[in-house]
Amino acid sequence: MPELPEVQTTVDGLNKKVKGAKIVDVWSIYNSPYYKSKESIKDPNFFIEFKQRIIGSKILRAERRAKNILIHLDNKETILIHMKMTGHLMFGEYTQTSDNRNDPWRPKDKDNKALNDPFNHHIRLVFTLSNKNLVLSDTRKFAKVTVIKTDKIFHSPDLSHLGPEPLTKDFDFKIFKGQINKKPNGKIKTTLLDQTIIAGIGNIYSDEALWLASIHPESVVKNIPDNILKKLFQSILTVLRNGIDFGGDSMSDYRNIDGEKGSFQEQHNVYRKKGQVCGKLDCRKINKINPKDGLIKRIVVGGRSTHYCENHQTKY
Repeated sequence: MPELPEVQTTVDGLNKKVKGAKIVDVWSIYNSPYYKSKESIKDPNFFIEFKQRIIGSKILRAERRAKNILIHLDNKETILIHMKMTGHLMFGEYTQTSDNRNDPWRPKDKDNKALNDPFNHHIRLVFTLSNKNLVLSDTRKFAKVTVIKTDKIFHSPDLSHLGPEPLTKDFDFKIFKGQINKKPNGKIKTTLLDQTIIAGIGNIYSDEALWLASIHPESVVKNIPDNILKKLFQSILTVLRNGIDFGGDSMSDYRNIDGEKGSFQEQHNVYRKKGQVCGKLDCRKINKINPKDGLIKRIVVGGRSTHYCENHQTKY
């Protein structure tokens, strides 16, 4: 699932590509007669309303809240997109090549290797804009798309429950500690994934931050000393900023607005590195004595695949 850095990378791309563009039309295969909801375009009746509320409006800007993309329009409506597990937005010129509901759209530029990447062929939603097209590729069709009045967006059920943003200027250690301690008996990995505690952190960046801070993912929150929590606080900021700097993580489906891969997956220290030698300096020294020490292990914490080094990540 795209996490904070992937969503921020997408938002930055939207602000470069579609700001000021007019929405001319909308096409979707998300709508199904079996889906009943007044909050999603998967409901055919709501999709009709969705089109009525956004066609003809101009895009003012995009912003991120947690893992949600918010596209603000000049008619005081906001499109909310949560990409879920396999969704990603792309910008380019597209043409409808067939009536095949599973694979009907293709980029006009056949030489564009990025947009023609097979991972980008699962087009489920198309915004026809006054310049080009904004499309949503979503292999598993889990993404959520809706529209909410702009002045009510942050009070909506989609956003009102979310914790603070970790990359804002006012997010300091005091706030971090206060949020984490809302679940004093919780495991630290599970607590970091809780979007009501801190917004935007997911499986990849929690593993990487805990590795960097030398904390075992099953550590109990209340048992972690303050000096170690400070390391975790800084580690979270570091890995999230690195994720943005490297254009997001494309180990799975994620692609940016141009259909290109990010490169944070090339910077992993622990995530999906089961059986590999830990890269921490102290672990490498120990490995010279006993090669079985300092290997990355995989366990399941709170139902999520979790990677850690048993050697240097202390369990509190």
